[in-house]
Amino acid sequence: MKTYDQTQVAAGWYEGYQVNDGLPLSQISWYKYTHLIYSFAETTPDVNVLSLEKSNPEGLPQFVAEARRHGVKAMASVGGWTGSRWWSSNVGSAENRTAFVRTLSSFVKRHNLDGIDFDWEYPGRQGAGFNVVSKHDAANFLSFLEELRRDPVGSSLVLSACASVVPFAGEDGKPSGDMSGFSVVLNFISVMNYDVWGHWSNSVGPNAPLDDTCAAPEYQIASAISAVRLWTNAGMPRKQIVLGVAGYGRQYRVRRSDAFMSGSPFLASHPPFVKTREDPRPCSEDRIDECALAPLVQGILDFKRIIQEGYLDKNGAPRLGIAYRYDDCSQTPYVYNKETQSMVSYDDTRSFAAKGQFIKTAGLRGFAMWEVGSDYKDLLLDSIRLNCGFGMQL
Repeated sequence: MKTYDQTQVAAGWYEGYQVNDGLPLSQISWYKYTHLIYSFAETTPDVNVLSLEKSNPEGLPQFVAEARRHGVKAMASVGGWTGSRWWSSNVGSAENRTAFVRTLSSFVKRHNLDGIDFDWEYPGRQGAGFNVVSKHDAANFLSFLEELRRDPVGSSLVLSACASVVPFAGEDGKPSGDMSGFSVVLNFISVMNYDVWGHWSNSVGPNAPLDDTCAAPEYQIASAISAVRLWTNAGMPRKQIVLGVAGYGRQYRVRRSDAFMSGSPFLASHPPFVKTREDPRPCSEDRIDECALAPLVQGILDFKRIIQEGYLDKNGAPRLGIAYRYDDCSQTPYVYNKETQSMVSYDDTRSFAAKGQFIKTAGLRGFAMWEVGSDYKDLLLDSIRLNCGFGMQL
């Protein structure tokens, strides 16, 4: 069995549109990363075609050139939330798997990439709401990866896969108990420990909890600790697990009467929030992306925007007049603005430090942040790097 490179991973996803609108390539702290991932090349109904249409195709060659200049592994992510629609059909037969291997190999050679990140959301389960899904997805995915590893191009690539907080679904629809085959063909998986709570929930909760075993049973949904346990129990070695971390939080409208503990100035745990009305229009073919993204992106605030909107100062600390609570169970913070009645569940330098310490003590491979442009002056990046063992780089 081939043994892949086991060096520590400090990765980040970079959204291609930001080349011209957001975070120019010149402003990335390249030297603080080992791998950077251009996002996304989306699947299409044609197994021979990957689409960069929404991710600035002209930006990818520039991205690769900058990565190589800085000694960083240049990767591209295939799929994404709205780009996973055709993953299942693209690997659903032996003929399609062979064709998709050729498609990826050509894509890699054309763009001079070091690796591919597979962001299929999700094998065997519905993600955005419009994806092709099969009970054989996980098995077909593994067969595809095995074939890609036999390909002359694929044999030497860095291959990673984004993973949910539970293993891929088996044929019975439940999380599989055996993921060991994936450890043979992948360099690592990135466990996406975020979007655990959101506007689909019944109350405010941690977007990216480190732990939930200390929470009341009704609040034990998922966490980094439980996700790593599930994946290792299913046969994925800790040294092949990268913790996906969120450079963003979620904003909710919470009435003042619900935001605080009764008769107390302290923020309440899991308060109810005001639900927004859903768009009554049907999700026609021309609105599929809009419909898929609406619940996921509702209320999202990047860390830098949380600062820009006045919740935090430029050091990431709560501003005067902003109520703050750090939840010792989930190891995540909350802020609340009484004037706007807005509460934000997010990650800060303290929670990133806790995640970094967990990565180090649990013996994980490293971290991957969604996404590179969400940070403010590398406050989050520096915190997690320092605490998971990379040290400080100015």
